[in-house]
Amino acid sequence: MADRLAALFAHFAVRAETFQTGPLCGINSLEPQAGRGQLHLIREGGVEVHHGKPELLRIAEPSLLLYPRPQAHRFVTDPSCGAQFVCAHMAFEGGASHPIAAALPPWICLPLTAIPSCAPILSQLFAEAQADYCGRQLMLNRLFEVLLIWVLRELMAQGQIQSGMLAGLSHPKLRGALVALHEAPEREWPLEALAARAGMSRTVFANTFRDVVGCTPGGYLQQWRINLAQKGLRQGRALKHIAADVGYGGEAALSRAFRAHTGLSPREWRKAELHRSEQEATDHR
Repeated sequence: MADRLAALFAHFAVRAETFQTGPLCGINSLEPQAGRGQLHLIREGGVEVHHGKPELLRIAEPSLLLYPRPQAHRFVTDPSCGAQFVCAHMAFEGGASHPIAAALPPWICLPLTAIPSCAPILSQLFAEAQADYCGRQLMLNRLFEVLLIWVLRELMAQGQIQSGMLAGLSHPKLRGALVALHEAPEREWPLEALAARAGMSRTVFANTFRDVVGCTPGGYLQQWRINLAQKGLRQGRALKHIAADVGYGGEAALSRAFRAHTGLSPREWRKAELHRSEQEATDHR
């Protein structure tokens, strides 16, 4: 079976930065940080999680709490005993447009008992958080990155994502077509070729893809190509080279598709992205 996550992470990396390895007591608020989500592990203790709405989330057992996109949230724990946390910022390359960050719900809370395959990495992560070995921060960061992949495996295996790209990658037939698009966006992909990858008829494939993923195969391919083009622009690559890599006949064709999708020309988008990145760097100092 083709690797459903390899091309996604090869093109769009995720970097973790551990920032908490101990108790949090009372009220602790986390403000959203542009381009970064958070992954929290509650190892022990009760926690109320507030998202600025009347409803609140109560966590009473060891759990994992993932925010794939920036979102303000507040933890309320016992003011004296608190709860034991291990937390990391998760920087998704491309921010909210990262294909995995964009495909996930605003937050996911899973009891650790619901993700049994993650037990080995969790055991290592908790042990590292409690120790004082050299390279501890680097090790924790890498372990959080591995944990994210493990969690995505579990979400797909359990069918917990009901729509969008990850739901498509969970589908026993659609996954083959999606992996093909991710691995070779520069190719022409007629509907018949994608249906053959899925082992389905043309009509059944088109309808199933739209129902599960939420758009047509052609629309999905355009979105993937524009995501890759945006990555190339962030890297400062020439537009003609980007166009060849993502399946457009030249700069003009890519520029038309880019403007239709984003409302900006590639040059305008790159200028706005540069300004945003500079602002983020200032905010993080």
